[in-house]
This record gives sequence, structure tokens and C-alpha cells, in this order.
Amino acid sequence: MKPPESSSPPSSAALRRLTPHLFTILSCTLFAAIILYGADFSFIFGTQFRFYRPYLRPSSSSPPPSTKLPFAVGEAAADRGAGCDVFSGRWVWDDDHRPLYEESECPYIQPQMTCQAHGRRDTDYQHWRWQPHGCSLPSFNATLMLENLRDKKMMFVGDSLNGGQFISMVCLLHKNLPHRATSLTSNGSLTVFRAKDYNATIEFYWAPLLLESNCDNAVAHKEIWDRIVRNDSINKHGEHWRGADILVFNSYAWWVNGLKFKILKRGRFEDGKKEIVEMPTEKAYGMAMEGMMQWVKENMDPSKTRVFFMSMSPTHGDSKEWGGNAKNGNCYNETRMIEDPNYWGSDCRKNVMSVIEEVIGKWKVPITFLNITRLSGYRKDAHVSIYKEQWRALTLKQLANPASYSDCVHWCLPGLQDTWNELLFAKLFYP
Repeated sequence: MKPPESSSPPSSAALRRLTPHLFTILSCTLFAAIILYGADFSFIFGTQFRFYRPYLRPSSSSPPPSTKLPFAVGEAAADRGAGCDVFSGRWVWDDDHRPLYEESECPYIQPQMTCQAHGRRDTDYQHWRWQPHGCSLPSFNATLMLENLRDKKMMFVGDSLNGGQFISMVCLLHKNLPHRATSLTSNGSLTVFRAKDYNATIEFYWAPLLLESNCDNAVAHKEIWDRIVRNDSINKHGEHWRGADILVFNSYAWWVNGLKFKILKRGRFEDGKKEIVEMPTEKAYGMAMEGMMQWVKENMDPSKTRVFFMSMSPTHGDSKEWGGNAKNGNCYNETRMIEDPNYWGSDCRKNVMSVIEEVIGKWKVPITFLNITRLSGYRKDAHVSIYKEQWRALTLKQLANPASYSDCVHWCLPGLQDTWNELLFAKLFYP
């Protein structure tokens, strides 16, 4: 039976409420310390954004109305929908066109995201489509995407959540490519998908903190809780981003590690003696964002390239937030989305995300902000939960309580992250 449609999100007035200027993280990280690879130390979110502008650029550097952004092929959504905000809408059931591909059709989905192969029986989570209030999203067109990527490079940079979006994009394109005309290879932090007939690559670069850090090993990072970044080190990873025609950044979950963050001033991460200072996490995060913007300004040509930044991906680690009755419940066994239009997630505020508005607002660098947080917040049904390859053997105690090892951070594919790429597609071609 078709599940009921989700109600519309709150009015824009609710979005104007500012988050308290606090980084109350200790109560929010307990669940994340229990679940998950350790790959993405994450959070139970509750941020209310001050900014919903999908294209952030200081007015002093705004292009003239006649300027066409790179890759754009159509009118902006605002022109088509009288000020349409594609990030404000509702989820609607779509049994005719969803999912956009089958799990079994895409050989590149990692075992941490193949929920059906790991025993999940319900498929409703694959059949929801995001419908903006004032317009409709353009349908994802793999041929258009590939033709515009001919002889070009698209790169996702960040943590494993961005890695999931990268795999989603690969799967959306893979079904339109000839047999044996694709390949996927990994070498350290870099994973490269090649569409050979188009001489195009879609790549993922592991850099969860953007700056050089002690978490940069793409494999051996799963239990690093004492995180350290080197200041002014954006070029360490940026060397590998040069030449990209489309860059999609994310960086948030690995910063949520306490009120203070460690900064390496001198020495090496592995040295016994090294100079380390601590600073408020928000300030450290701002340092990374400043570095990213400086790198973009120096290395990306705004007349030829596009840069995107993904907002934070929500978690669903406490079922009491949406009215659940189970003790210590979370996303485990959740097969329906949150239907409360006033749902905001945890009371734990993540003011660090407001740093993005401050940093982007003062730089004369065009960047498209993809606000996937609120629309993803309703989707407690779409996480991988227990339906994935476990990175370590489970104890008898865990097996007796599946919620204790349920991954409520990452997402099944096909699923929610395909919608993220539909939004990326819309802003790339219809900005």
C-alpha cells in the first residue's frame, strides 16, 4: 500500500529563528561514538538555517543579468517558478519513476550502502520524490550530464557522506553508458570513475576536514577521535583538486568532536613532540572554510567552472525526537518518514554551520550552496541501519539489540542521495 505523503515543511518564518550561539556537542555525540565505522563521527542535528539562498555571492560581485553561468542550459528555477526555492517542498510518492536505478544494476555501490543485498526487505524508501512548492525539479538527464562532462572532470571532496553522493552520481550515469565503457579505480584518497566514450571522469577525494589532518588516510581512520588539523594547509589536498571543472565540497561531520579542536602548529602528526594549540571548534571550522574559499578563488575560473557546497547531512539517532516510544530507539526498523511538518530534529544546536554564511558572504567567490539538510531530516526511513557490511565483528550483546549498531548516519542506495544529485543537476544546468 502506498504510504501517506509527508506534510509540507514549516513556513519561511520558522526558518528565520536563529540558533543559539552555542556549540553544545557533548550530549549529541554519544550515539555517534557507538555506531558507524568511526569513518564519519557524526551528530544528531537540529540546526535551523539563517540562509536558504541557494546561490551565495556578495552583491558587489554579482554578475550582470545577461551573464550565463558555466554549464547552464535553461532558465533559473526562480524565473520558472516565481521565486521558487527548490529546497522548500514536500516528499511525494512516485511509483512510476522511482527508483532511478536498481541496486543490482549498479556494480559500484559499496557494501556499506547495498541495503537490499544485506537483508532489507521493504523498498518504500526508494519511491519518494522531492517536490518543491513553487516549481518542479527538472528530471535528471544522464545524457545531458555526460555530454557536458565530455573531456572534463567532476570531483566530490569531503567525507564518506560526500562519497555516497559520488556513488549515487556514478549509478545515475552508469545505466546510460555502454557495457565495458566504464571503470572505477581507487588509489589512496582518490577514487576515479571513468566514462571512456566521453573522456570524462567523476571523482571522489577523501578529505573529511578539508585541511591536512590526522584523519587523511582513506582506510585507517575509523577510530580516530582525537582529531588534529594543520593550520594553513589547504594546498596539501588542493593539489589533487586542480583541473576540476565541477567541484562539490562537504565538510561538517568530522568537526563535531567537542567544544575545542586541536591545531597542529609545528611538527608532524605522528611525532611525540609537536606544537599543538586548541581553539573553539567554530573558529577552527571557519579557518578551514576560509582556506577552501581562498583555494577556490586562486584555482577555479568562474567563467568556466562551478563550485558547490553541501549542507550537513542529518542523523536520526534518537527516536524520541519524532515521538518514538522505544527505549534507546533510533532509525532501526523505521520504514516511514517523519510526517510532522514542524520537525527540526534534536534540540542540540550546531551553530558551526552558520560559519559558512559568514565566510561565503565576505568572499567575492561564486559558490552554490545546496541545502539538503531540512528535506533530508524527514527521511529517518532512508538510512542503512543494520543493512550493510559491518566493519567489525558484532558481539552477542549487539546482535541481541540491533539498534545498538544501527548506522543512522549513512544512506541506502538507491535512495535519498539520488535526490541530492537531482538538486545538484538542477542548480548546475538551471541555476
